[in-house]
Amino acid sequence: MASTDTTPPKVAAPGKGDDLAGLEAGLDALDTVETHRTPVREVFVKKVLPPLLAVGLVLLVWQVLVAAKVTDETKLPAPSAVWDSLSDMWIKGTLLEVIWTSVSRGLLGFLLALAIGTPLGLLVARVKFVRAAIGPILQGLQSLPSVAWVPPAVLWFGLNDAMMYTVILLGAVPSIANGLVSGIDQVPPLFLRAGRTLGATGLRGARHIVMPAALPGYLAGLKQGWAFSWRSLMAAEIIASSPDLGLGLGQLLENGRNNIDLPGVFLAILLILVVGIAIDLLIFSPVERWVLRSRGLLVKS
Repeated sequence: MASTDTTPPKVAAPGKGDDLAGLEAGLDALDTVETHRTPVREVFVKKVLPPLLAVGLVLLVWQVLVAAKVTDETKLPAPSAVWDSLSDMWIKGTLLEVIWTSVSRGLLGFLLALAIGTPLGLLVARVKFVRAAIGPILQGLQSLPSVAWVPPAVLWFGLNDAMMYTVILLGAVPSIANGLVSGIDQVPPLFLRAGRTLGATGLRGARHIVMPAALPGYLAGLKQGWAFSWRSLMAAEIIASSPDLGLGLGQLLENGRNNIDLPGVFLAILLILVVGIAIDLLIFSPVERWVLRSRGLLVKS
């Protein structure tokens, strides 16, 4: 039967529908994360070229100071002298061996610190009694210079790798644990209540709710933990140098001092700096970008 309703259809006020559509489009745009790849040229100009220019400027100023004889060459060697030391180690085949000795120790020590610091931080953050008992101790250990642990570690274990790893752990574990505690403290309580409502309690809640939500703070703790690991290792290698330990970057620095080889000292310092920067760029920066991208905080990859 045909309808007899002759009421004309409602027409939206002029401009109202367009405003609503624009609002919806804007909200959709906020939820959309761009994943297109940045052109290689743009990456080079924005990320590679600036640090290269900064390094070039430092070398230029360094060479100008040497050429102007602002100070004696026994206090500030020329960049060419440092390059000669690097070339000499490369020709002898000892450069990569020295770097790997320290890097392998640092990474292994950091992984051990990660395995200890993560459950420790989770325990401190979730159990009030444990936080009250050892929370202040962790804070104090984080502020304690890593070099202070070298003498007792030598007395405990002697001049061996166990001493090295002990110093690394005592320097890195508090940073990793405190970073995780800080990240968990910033998790919105609504997330925890929602997790409990869905049955995510105990270890399941820690795995699926707490750890993912605390990931930014945890990652910051990991970066700081690596920095403490590397610094602790260098302190241990400098103070407790021994032929039985092999030649690492710290021992290389100490040997340069003992032999009054200033180019060798500067070379060791530069290698320590380069390794620290390389680990951050190759490991932690990609992980940090992945975390930001997964949370919609990084517009471009």
